[in-house]
Amino acid sequence: MTHAPAAALPEPVTPATLQACLADWFAPWVQDLGLTVERLDDGEVTLRLPFDDRLARIGGMVCGQALMAAADTAMVLAIVTQLGTHRPMTTVQLNTSFLKPLAGQDARVTARVVRAGKSLVFGEIDIVAVGDGKSVCRASTTYALL
Repeated sequence: MTHAPAAALPEPVTPATLQACLADWFAPWVQDLGLTVERLDDGEVTLRLPFDDRLARIGGMVCGQALMAAADTAMVLAIVTQLGTHRPMTTVQLNTSFLKPLAGQDARVTARVVRAGKSLVFGEIDIVAVGDGKSVCRASTTYALL
């Protein structure tokens, strides 16, 4: 997935700043996920993915595609907090492990930059069920800075 062109962020970067970026930088179908920024730190962002029947399949389980899209989106924002600006970037690799079903509850998506180089950024994402705090999905990512 290729993301928006370079854009300077106002200082300091706040959850409201990143929430505005969700509306400005991402495709309408990503915006339809209803992600909200809960917390941020240097190189780390936590988003909330609200449960929605439109994201669920039989049995009320949230589909993996929605979880992967939320993970990818959270990582872009984590990279932005690390760099202090939004540079053009593209997802090179997203390796996802689904640990247990997420059904009928919101998810908390925490993305963390592991290493940011000149041209590549590596990250990890943990998605947990808000209700019981158990990890439902783990992902590792690589992004190319363009």
